[in-house]
Amino acid sequence: MDGCLARTITKIEANPLLVRGKSDFRIMRVAAYCRVSTDDEDQLNSYQAQIAYYTDAIAKRPNSTFAGIYADEGITGTSTKKRKDFLRLMRDCERGKVDYILTKSISRFARNTVDSLSWVRKLRAMGIGVYFEEQAIDSLKAENETLIGLFSVIAQSESENIGANVRWGIRQSMKSGTYCTNFSCFGYRRGDDGVPVIVPEEAETVRTIFKLFLDGKSIQMICRYLAENNIKTYTGKTEWNQRTVRDLITNEKYVGDLLLQKSYIEDTISKKTRKNNGELAKYLISNNHPAIVDRDTFNMAQAELAGRTNKRKKSELGITEQGKYSAKYALTDVLVCGCCGSHYRRTGKNVKGEVQHVWRCLGRIEHRCKEAVGLEEKKLHSAICRCLSDMMDSREEVINLCRTNLQYALTGDTKVLDAYAIENQIRTHQDEIDLLMEKEETTQGDPERYEKAIVGLYEKIGVLREQLRLAKEQAATNESIQSEIERFMKTIQEYSGDSFTEYDDTVVRRLVECIKVSPDRTIEIILKGGIHGKEKV
Repeated sequence: MDGCLARTITKIEANPLLVRGKSDFRIMRVAAYCRVSTDDEDQLNSYQAQIAYYTDAIAKRPNSTFAGIYADEGITGTSTKKRKDFLRLMRDCERGKVDYILTKSISRFARNTVDSLSWVRKLRAMGIGVYFEEQAIDSLKAENETLIGLFSVIAQSESENIGANVRWGIRQSMKSGTYCTNFSCFGYRRGDDGVPVIVPEEAETVRTIFKLFLDGKSIQMICRYLAENNIKTYTGKTEWNQRTVRDLITNEKYVGDLLLQKSYIEDTISKKTRKNNGELAKYLISNNHPAIVDRDTFNMAQAELAGRTNKRKKSELGITEQGKYSAKYALTDVLVCGCCGSHYRRTGKNVKGEVQHVWRCLGRIEHRCKEAVGLEEKKLHSAICRCLSDMMDSREEVINLCRTNLQYALTGDTKVLDAYAIENQIRTHQDEIDLLMEKEETTQGDPERYEKAIVGLYEKIGVLREQLRLAKEQAATNESIQSEIERFMKTIQEYSGDSFTEYDDTVVRRLVECIKVSPDRTIEIILKGGIHGKEKV
């Protein structure tokens, strides 16, 4: 067409110095990444050997300048999260400080297939290549991605096999009792021979925690007590965490035992630690080391903790069925209304300028119970003390009956009832023997007749004692049950009939199962052994 200029196309050549990673003339900043799974200095692939090798290799590489060595020592390759130098290298790549990476093999770079491929792709998107020497693979070439994935799978599989073999070895050593555990807990330190030794000051604190807990103190109260007395934790802190105290109370190490595999690693790749709730076998080594608390105390603490955890709600207004343990007042857990069955709550009212504490039925407070009565605290405490004193007048009989009832209540085994009946028969026969011997001395009758009767009674007692032994053996089968019974018996034996002169929350927690309040202000105390007593408030 006339007047129109001819259409032309002009090629503008690319600047070879700007083609990142592909120019033979551009000076590339090359970094090396090293990782070793052990700090063994003699190993060929050790940390120091790889650093020396790559420093020399990069110096000899044409058109390259040394950008640094990034090395992780003794860190797993299955995850990049904990490899600090690897993550530092990736950040430097993003900031444009590195153009190319050298590493020995794909397994050194990453043993996790997902990590390996994702990082290679991120780097390639930035124009940064990774050269794997062992496989002779350059990640900048797209066709090599399949090979990188294949070798990554092989590396991951190798790690999983190694992990499985290590776990198998650990479990075998646990099974045989030869597993060497890291015994780092409050109250103990590892001795020179590997056997845990007791730290006296910390051990005394452990015993104090168990005593306070069994005396009814809450875990929060125990934490406060430890902080107020400037008792430091295992890490040297003055503030105690409730979780720390709870874990201490449930830690079998303090009774001299060692429970292995309480937790486990979910898999080699994620390395997530899971609590072992029965998925794997556990191994209990009894009497493994010196104990700080005796077994009875430990078992009683576990029973007490279970009892507090399983309390039912006291009020109908509660959102859940779970109740809350009251560490402040023992009566909160045992004082109930005889009409509606609701628990009592401590309230206060002002009487002539003084605060008077009164226990009131929750059902009455919530307008569900019209017959419940309120009890003034001082009068209630006095009535409880009088009732307990009266119940302990025949203390030996109370102890025997409580022991029997407790065993039967906790086990459901009728053999314990047989034991109590047999003990009564033995006492009856012994009384008969005493009476016959007295008659033999005071009467002029036939002495042979009395002697024959006495011999017959002794023979019966012999048979009964054997029956009693068998019955008790069958009943005493559970350590925790026996511990609870002995704890109860010990508390009763510490108090004589006139010792209940002052109200004590600790005694009420240990002895009393329930206190029922009637509309006529009569309280019925039921001991944990099933003994009943009544008193007017």
